[in-house]
Amino acid sequence: MTRLPPEGLNIAVLLPCYNEAATIGAVVRGFKAALPHAQIHVYDNNSTDGTALHAMLAGAAVVRERRQGKGHVVRRMFADIDADIYLMADGDGTYAPEDGEELIRTLLTERADMVVGTRRGVHADAGRDGHAFGNRIFNILYRTIFGPDFTDIFSGYRAFSRRFAKSFPAVSGGFEIETEMSVHASRLKLPVAELELDYGRRPEGSHSKLSTFKDGGKILWMFAMLMKETRPFAFFGLISAFFMLSSMGFMTPVLAEYFETGLVNRMPTWVLSMALMMISFMVFTAGLILDSVARSRAEQLRIHYINVAALSQGAMPEKPIDAARSGKTARIA
Repeated sequence: MTRLPPEGLNIAVLLPCYNEAATIGAVVRGFKAALPHAQIHVYDNNSTDGTALHAMLAGAAVVRERRQGKGHVVRRMFADIDADIYLMADGDGTYAPEDGEELIRTLLTERADMVVGTRRGVHADAGRDGHAFGNRIFNILYRTIFGPDFTDIFSGYRAFSRRFAKSFPAVSGGFEIETEMSVHASRLKLPVAELELDYGRRPEGSHSKLSTFKDGGKILWMFAMLMKETRPFAFFGLISAFFMLSSMGFMTPVLAEYFETGLVNRMPTWVLSMALMMISFMVFTAGLILDSVARSRAEQLRIHYINVAALSQGAMPEKPIDAARSGKTARIA
């Protein structure tokens, strides 16, 4: 297997961190050993435990991002750093630095714009049963709404092309950013791949920053907002159907009474049912209009995406990834 990086390839390792002093030094040193030609960037998100100092002592370039939340950090990283390939991981030591080479190799050989390192054994270290259950439910929900491109939308171990990084309009502020990345790729039908990797356990002294209900609620809200922005016809169609069914529920007994007696004794109920039906029609019409707007926005994003230069063919490895030898399982979407 060819070694990375190919000649002239600029690789940036991105490590968003919040209070990871116990692990960040080892993570930075691991990536420097695994990818000696890559630039290691640690973005410290208001840590109070010396994370920035440990990262600098390990040899990383450190930047402070004061807006709290992983989404703000990722948006700043993609805006600040120019590279041919971006490799993003967490600073908690749960992702093996040596797997980064396989992610990059898959990105190059498959001509993909994003490769996701799906987590083998994530449920054993999800922290609480609620985290593991939420992972399963949200992944199923994602595939139902946005398509079958991904099986682990919350993985933080990803490789990106320059095209992806410079065309991704990140709007999320927190841990929902991984979901937004996945929806962006599915929406524009970008070439993506998944590579199954082992998921490590947090070392002693390192704790998850996720809250089962708080962050789960944020992610669910992000699902709704992304569906509204990317699939408005389906989103408003469901709302329209709700109002129509409610209208029919109020309307049915009034109509039954009218056909039986010729009288409308419950006029307020009839007026309410008509009002709900009108709302249903208006919401349905709004969905039709916004669907055209969403298609136009997707076209503009696609045009911006293809205007970013792709990697030259000379930067591609000569040999494809040997999944059997590496022990990793690749899935191409």
